[in-house]
Amino acid sequence: MRERVKIKDGVEPKPFWETKTLEEMTAAEWESLCDGCGRCCLNKLEDEDTGEIVLTRLACALLDIGKCRCSDYANRFDKMPDCINLTPEKVRTLKWLPATCGYRRVKEGRGLAWWHPLISGDPETVHQAGISVRGFARSEKGVRADNFVRYIISDFEDGES
Repeated sequence: MRERVKIKDGVEPKPFWETKTLEEMTAAEWESLCDGCGRCCLNKLEDEDTGEIVLTRLACALLDIGKCRCSDYANRFDKMPDCINLTPEKVRTLKWLPATCGYRRVKEGRGLAWWHPLISGDPETVHQAGISVRGFARSEKGVRADNFVRYIISDFEDGES
């Protein structure tokens, strides 16, 4: 829910994501930039020869696909050694972050989209807008690693606005 702000001299202060750099944000502000789409939890495959990274529709075993949230967020790095801790530096360098990602949008100066919970006040709008992996992804549980290639997708950038 968007927090209420005091209006001073008839001017509403700008939200933190418009006034702070990624490094200046508090831990709570940083976490709130996550829109809950689950896209970063989709498995990626890297071509050993070219370095090209492709996306699959297979989600991390810890992702609750219905909620698009990690089922064990506090322990994710212990349970999933490949899980990447997003930091401002990684947001600047990871090529696979979707264009819809709140972190990436803020970094690129595009602001947050209408469906982002910080804008809409509703965590469901990311799903209603078709941005999340809900109804699209499948858990990697039970899929052998050598079969991940069967789940490669060409793109998942729907709903960008």
